[in-house]
Amino acid sequence: MVVGKYVLLKNPENLTKNQLVTMELLVKSDRRLYRAYLLKEGLRLVFKYSYDVAVRELDVWLGWAQRCRIKEFVLLREKVKRHREAILASIRYGLTNARIEAVNNKIQVTIRMGYGYRNVDNLIALVKLKCGGAIVVPPGKSTHTKGR
Repeated sequence: MVVGKYVLLKNPENLTKNQLVTMELLVKSDRRLYRAYLLKEGLRLVFKYSYDVAVRELDVWLGWAQRCRIKEFVLLREKVKRHREAILASIRYGLTNARIEAVNNKIQVTIRMGYGYRNVDNLIALVKLKCGGAIVVPPGKSTHTKGR
């Protein structure tokens, strides 16, 4: 059921009409798989709620995951329960690790570009230049764009 796999990975609001039909077939053919889908969506939605609602909904989700008898979700429940306060703090303050991941990606790309440098100080300087936010204009180039 390769087609069904992609339907399960998409957010419900992004499903096409054909994918909605496929989802209905999945609901009827495999109740356990559908329950897993609903658990995934329930946890995803926790991050969309305001803090007060998220606290309540996360507790509901934790109870549901405990009773679901799907081993992977029971294990996930334990991890979520362990990190519950950090998850709720992330929701309360609207913090994510997206910016850190973006900088890390920029560093990794710079390191690949700098492969073969004999002097690690030059590589570190390049990473600082790329990640520091400074705009470097090569000699003879204008900072203004024409026609805008």
